[in-house]
Amino acid sequence: MKILAFAGSNSSRSINKQLVSYVLTYFTDAQTQLVDLNDYEMPIFSVDRESKDGIPVAALDFAAKIDEADLIVCSLAEHNGAYTAAFKNILDWVSRISGRKVWNDKPMFVMATSTGARGGSSVLEIATTRMPFNGGKVLEKFSLPSFNNNFSIEDGIVDEQLKSALELKIQSVKTQLAKLI
Repeated sequence: MKILAFAGSNSSRSINKQLVSYVLTYFTDAQTQLVDLNDYEMPIFSVDRESKDGIPVAALDFAAKIDEADLIVCSLAEHNGAYTAAFKNILDWVSRISGRKVWNDKPMFVMATSTGARGGSSVLEIATTRMPFNGGKVLEKFSLPSFNNNFSIEDGIVDEQLKSALELKIQSVKTQLAKLI
């Protein structure tokens, strides 16, 4: 099984990248690839740019990563209650590739975290509602609130209830995925 993983953030200190990296440790039997959105930086989407220059190579490369994956695991940062500009720009460009939906009917485990008590719940709700329209099959979602209180680099999720909730979601993803593959 191949997993494409990313944080929906371009921050070098992304807490969402820390969360998605931690979650990948639960998939020891899979081939995992954690990509950095900074490697897919491209001009801000506009129909004028698309008409003049076509789809950027970075968007085509990101789409190819999606196509190679059996599962997408992502943790989305929340900026002003929605996607980060970096993630939204990639989403916009990939959506313009002819003949495909963004997520290409791939199963997804979608997460969010933040330093606040809501744990990125606004962006998580937006994503899990929207992704199916773009060809994403959201198997599970997970929100980690108050990241600085509930996560450590050494131990991962330190709150036992939250850790158990995550582990149940991961098991659900694995069970559902086994039926799909």
